[in-house]
Amino acid sequence: MTAYTPVHLHTANKVSLFPVANPRADRTAIVVPCYNEEKRLDLAAFSNFIRRVPGIRFVFVNDGSKDDTIAVLETLHAAHPDRVEVLSLSHNSGKAEAVRQGLQHATENGFEFVGYWDADLATPLDAIEDFLRVAHRYEDTEVIYGARLQLLGHRVNRTVSRRIISRICARMARAAVGLPIGDTQCGAKLLRNTHSLRQAVARPFSAGWLFDVELFSRISKDANAKHAFYEYPLPEWTEIPGSKVTGRAIRRAGFAMLRLIGERRLGLPAREVDIALPALNILRRPLAPVEKAA
Repeated sequence: MTAYTPVHLHTANKVSLFPVANPRADRTAIVVPCYNEEKRLDLAAFSNFIRRVPGIRFVFVNDGSKDDTIAVLETLHAAHPDRVEVLSLSHNSGKAEAVRQGLQHATENGFEFVGYWDADLATPLDAIEDFLRVAHRYEDTEVIYGARLQLLGHRVNRTVSRRIISRICARMARAAVGLPIGDTQCGAKLLRNTHSLRQAVARPFSAGWLFDVELFSRISKDANAKHAFYEYPLPEWTEIPGSKVTGRAIRRAGFAMLRLIGERRLGLPAREVDIALPALNILRRPLAPVEKAA
């Protein structure tokens, strides 16, 4: 995620991309934010999952990539035109906004469940099925998210620095959300398409890299928090090199989290946050160059 200078821009207009033959066939949409993922996207893994598991659509959000990410996504869409959708932002706006735009698009299109997944597949796609089983078993659960716990027999490989950062984030999340959360930063989330969720993604996030916590906080204000959140211990998670999160982004996110904690715990008024909002474009055949997107 790259840092940006806040500016005043109008909310992006959203238009359907790559119309599908049967738009009501899928019940679940998984948003995959992509920024310069040309060499990291595992097309075979996505294709194999799509062929094996019905009822799940992928909504890829190209976050102003400067490489050939769009061409790679076009290849995947061509192979699965009814199951792969691609949205494009005119310039890089950060993972938080890319995910929000994708979730907003999915919730507006009537999917029963929506979620978001890291493009590097540190969490294998098979976990989507695990999350859906939980969602169908507990109808009052609104959020299922992966937890990278070091449990016996689980294939969870994380560096020491990652574990330290995760613990710090978890402590701040508990204070901001008011729940005993263990891991908020795993890039694997599934959410029920509820009024609470639609309200939560209606406006931009202000916590940057820690937007997951802000999303949880917004949902928990309107939901029955006791059962709304389900932390799923992942059987497998592998750290993938090439993180785009900078030290500056982490510091900015930390200060934003302190403000969120103050708002929730101390009853402080919310502060307006200026954020660069991208213009959302539709990729049409033939694909236009990224720099010409409007």
